[in-house]
Amino acid sequence: MTEIKSNDNKNNKNTRTQEHKNTVLLAHGSGGRLSHQLIRDLFAKHFDNDYLRSLSDSAEIDLTDPKIAFTTDSYVVKPLTFPGGNIGKLAICGTVNDLAVAGATPLFISCGFIIEEGISFELLEEIVSSMAKTALDAGVQIVTGDTKVVEKGSADGCFINTAGIGIRRDDLKIALNRIEPGDAIIVNGTIGDHGMAVMASREGLGLSGNLESDCAPLNNLVDGIVSTDIKFMRDPTRGGLATTVCEIAEETGYNVELDALKLPISESVQGIAEVLGIDPIYSANEGKVIIVVGKKAADATLEKLKAHPLGKEATIIGHVTDEKNGRVLMKTEIGTHRQVSMLSGAQLPRIC
Repeated sequence: MTEIKSNDNKNNKNTRTQEHKNTVLLAHGSGGRLSHQLIRDLFAKHFDNDYLRSLSDSAEIDLTDPKIAFTTDSYVVKPLTFPGGNIGKLAICGTVNDLAVAGATPLFISCGFIIEEGISFELLEEIVSSMAKTALDAGVQIVTGDTKVVEKGSADGCFINTAGIGIRRDDLKIALNRIEPGDAIIVNGTIGDHGMAVMASREGLGLSGNLESDCAPLNNLVDGIVSTDIKFMRDPTRGGLATTVCEIAEETGYNVELDALKLPISESVQGIAEVLGIDPIYSANEGKVIIVVGKKAADATLEKLKAHPLGKEATIIGHVTDEKNGRVLMKTEIGTHRQVSMLSGAQLPRIC
């Protein structure tokens, strides 16, 4: 009996040792040898560039006196992977897009990881390599970062914080106070894709059609349309298109009229939204931009958008009116109008 017990203990020890080789341990966050191995063998391997290579406490960047834009965001999406992306891709896209819609050229990103003990190295590397690829596609560099490891059950696998720096163009003024009656409201494609893809994956509904997140960096798209005719841009993430347009109306005081027949919503999104009881105009987007542009330049802007892969389904969805009630009105399919309100409460928690 003693001999059998001894073998069992040995087998259990071997199993635990194998698990430790494949998963993150609290010791990986201790600052010691395992921390250095994690940074060297995973993060530095994928994010390698001249700024990061020194692995100093701060990245030294010579910006030589331009105006800069600076943004930060945190990502706690559940589940960590979803059709069309994962938390890593989402983090890079979100930071790049926040800079792009402010009229800045994104250049540098930092990333901080809060990693849960027990997450597999395979999943973590999938997240990190996705970040590296997305940064490469967007033409930005991840130049500094940090890792912390917390006890199992404390972080749902992984949370990520990113910050980004970009250079502002002197000839652009992207501001709400430039909006005036007659300005057109444009969106570069179908809405609600990200929120519905994440929710369907989270709830295990099974995906029909081609439903997946629209997660994508928008800086190249924005570069192709920016001009002094562009009054304002914003990426409609949490709260969706409706909340973003309500913000525009409330901040400017002008009414905005949207046309329900012109809202680009895919059949897959509409189908999942009906199952979940969610209006797609409140569903999050991670590859869309709302553009307010002068009436005379609207058609030209639309054509430029359509020439880009991320703008093929761009459409003019409404306009700013001369009424000053700060409201958003939706023209319905039967020609009546209903008021659109800003999202209240947490309709779609943990979506980004």
